[in-house]
Amino acid sequence: MTQNRRENSPDTYPNLILASASPRRAAILQEHGFNFTVVFPPEDDPSALPANLQPADFAEALSIQKANAVAQKLNDGLLLSGDTVAALGNEIFGKATDREDAERILRAVTAVTHQVITALTLLDAKTGRTMTRHATTAITMRELTDSEMSDYLSTNAWEGKAGAYGIQDHGDAFVEKIEGSFTNVVGLPIELLKEMLDGWIEESGFDATHKV
Repeated sequence: MTQNRRENSPDTYPNLILASASPRRAAILQEHGFNFTVVFPPEDDPSALPANLQPADFAEALSIQKANAVAQKLNDGLLLSGDTVAALGNEIFGKATDREDAERILRAVTAVTHQVITALTLLDAKTGRTMTRHATTAITMRELTDSEMSDYLSTNAWEGKAGAYGIQDHGDAFVEKIEGSFTNVVGLPIELLKEMLDGWIEESGFDATHKV
């Protein structure tokens, strides 16, 4: 039963291999005391995914794709990968390709409530055991003036960020309400990660007091 689940802390979790090039994900893990190393995955090819995936399924598929790509380079280790998308209904907004694309995305997600979805995958490189989950946060942004839009786009802070904004750098000035995990919007829902690791340990019988 969930109420009997053992509560672990970051220093007793197994060491992680972060399969991500995101400095924000690495920073979140470091800030919360996790032990990890980083292995960059190759560039993803979203066109290789099945068409018409729902936003959460799309994020999960990319997360699994990253984990599998890095697992091919390793003999063992517990991999953690993640992928974040913004969504308005079934429309998915990933990273903007250029300034014009960033403006298109921002105009779509401002003055409305949209969702930020981050999928996380744990993968045992030795056994192939995999666990994938996602977290969703609702973001309500105020309408931006043309001047605010232009000033923000000029900062290039939109680069490399799902939804063309980073809530941790300037984007928070545009947000009226957040419903859900803040770290999910940054790129790694820490609450979800801890739940997944607790479940992983519980299901495998791994003794969290012994590091791997």
